[in-house]
Amino acid sequence: MTLLKRSSASKRRDDEGRMPLMDHLRELRSRLIKAILSIVAGTVLGFVFFEPIWNFLKTPYCRLPQSQQLNRESCTLVVNGVFDAFLVNLKVALIFGIIVSAPLWLYQIWAFVTPGLYQHERRYTLSFLGIAVPLFLAGAALAYFVMDKGLSLLLGFAPSGVIPLLSMSEYLNFALAMLIIFGVSFELPLLLVFLNIIGVLRFRTVAKHQRMVIFCMFVFSAVATPSQDPISMLSLALPMVGLFLLAEVFMYFHDRKRDAEEAERQRALEEELDGPAASRADDLEGSSRE
Repeated sequence: MTLLKRSSASKRRDDEGRMPLMDHLRELRSRLIKAILSIVAGTVLGFVFFEPIWNFLKTPYCRLPQSQQLNRESCTLVVNGVFDAFLVNLKVALIFGIIVSAPLWLYQIWAFVTPGLYQHERRYTLSFLGIAVPLFLAGAALAYFVMDKGLSLLLGFAPSGVIPLLSMSEYLNFALAMLIIFGVSFELPLLLVFLNIIGVLRFRTVAKHQRMVIFCMFVFSAVATPSQDPISMLSLALPMVGLFLLAEVFMYFHDRKRDAEEAERQRALEEELDGPAASRADDLEGSSRE
């Protein structure tokens, strides 16, 4: 396919990664097509393995007390519309495709952005990708294990003798929102570290507003969690605060190292400048004596 042919833009890049606007657009088109094809391939795979994926997503609902389920013998969800079953299949397959193909489309995004970074910033590519994926999976895993507790707390407000009638679509929206919000939230401290490495955000700035940042994390957790129950809120807020404090420790030592290197470079530059000046002063002093 001509759309997938590698353009000659990479050959026209200079050492700093700059290239003409049209070459940037061609590069963007090529990266987008490759990313979309990877997601489509993952979505097709999700359609093939829909049953085990759906059983995995349904497990938190199955952990609810029997009094909060429609069928006391087996966890059962309902379908309200004619097209609901197909839309649930499509949604599950698409989310599975996005997650499975994440390393591929993340690489395409990074490969497009990398030419605009300095050489010392590009070397962190593999490190960040290697940390970002486990952090997202850790957040999603935490959401998976606390999902039933928050759902049980909310359904527990139903009067005695009332059984909640949850549809597949409603439960899937709740489950996916929990998994994605927890996963993405675990990436926020990594974003702070990245901004610190490229020199946009300093440790002293973050430390100055530490209390406000922690307060905002609790507010975000209360608003972002779909169930908005205290169990889910604390399950999201406390790990975020812990990761934020770890990010602060990294930023502190990174800024100390960077300041020390900057002071050393400044000292070397001053010595280099003072050398010729001292030599000229000695020459002038020697000529005056003559």
